[in-house]
Amino acid sequence: MRSPVDSLNLDVLGPYLEAQVAGYTGPAKVEKFTNGQSNPTFKVSAASGEYVLRRQPPGELLKSAHAVDREYRVLAALAETQVPVPRVYHLCEDRAVIGSMFYVMEFCDGRIFWDAPIAEVDKAERTAIYDDMSRVLVALHQVDIDKTGLSDFGKPGNYFERQFDRWSSQYRASEMRRFEAMETLIHWLGEHLPEDDGRVSLVHGDYRLDNMIFDASQPKVIALLDWELSTLGHPFADVGYQCMQLRMPDRVGSISGLRGTDLGELGIPTEDEYVATYCDRMGIDGIDNFSFYVAFSFFRLAAIIQGVAKRAADGNASNKNAAKMGEYVEPMAELALEAIA
Repeated sequence: MRSPVDSLNLDVLGPYLEAQVAGYTGPAKVEKFTNGQSNPTFKVSAASGEYVLRRQPPGELLKSAHAVDREYRVLAALAETQVPVPRVYHLCEDRAVIGSMFYVMEFCDGRIFWDAPIAEVDKAERTAIYDDMSRVLVALHQVDIDKTGLSDFGKPGNYFERQFDRWSSQYRASEMRRFEAMETLIHWLGEHLPEDDGRVSLVHGDYRLDNMIFDASQPKVIALLDWELSTLGHPFADVGYQCMQLRMPDRVGSISGLRGTDLGELGIPTEDEYVATYCDRMGIDGIDNFSFYVAFSFFRLAAIIQGVAKRAADGNASNKNAAKMGEYVEPMAELALEAIA
């Protein structure tokens, strides 16, 4: 018997989409994307074309988690900006339709690179791909939040203080065993939160290679995906988060790392080079205390991973491999401590 996480009732969903999505006509078939750990995501192939449906997992959820309504809002707001995003068609907040809130968006046909070394392309294209990720990140951080109607998309005050409180609480709510490295990290971060420097931008929250779709033949991002963690916050958080992959080992769950590889031979920028390019495009002199932003990103990822493992234990995880994710909490905390050593 299929899990409620993996299935959709087309007898109910089909007529609903025909009534709510302009131009949609059935019949349809549905295929669940196997990657991803958070919100179950499906490809809907209908007579009228291909769509993507992204839903909250069924069951009891942690507070503020799986906010597909926020994803829908930010995608709609960014439609006319320089940030490449899929078009969105409909948000369903009525949980009675399929058992949880969901939205429908455009299916973007292109390439997703799951492995950070991007072995399937040559050195020159690899360099261009990483450069385009930098371009899109800068475009994101330069979005006019007032013109896009996102000025209330996050709470005021120190972003890192808010995020530390949120993810510490989420971690405690999903904690299943004690990790000494995580305890040390939480204590250190609590003692070293930076003062609010007034920088506020739209931040993605999960900015990494495999959350982007690239053009089928060009090293160009055509869609930035997975906006569940987006908010108004400090732009350096996204920079630190992306640079984690340069410090991570070959494989942490679904995330691929570059630790120990010859970046020059691959054509991939070093952390210093990536940060310098970002700063040049942003028109800033540099990023002080960058190790904090990297460590904080590892902490947040560890808390997210713990939540995935807890959902697996509770029986409502999106990915069948989610139960194994708990093994990565301590290594993430250790990488964070390494960054601030």
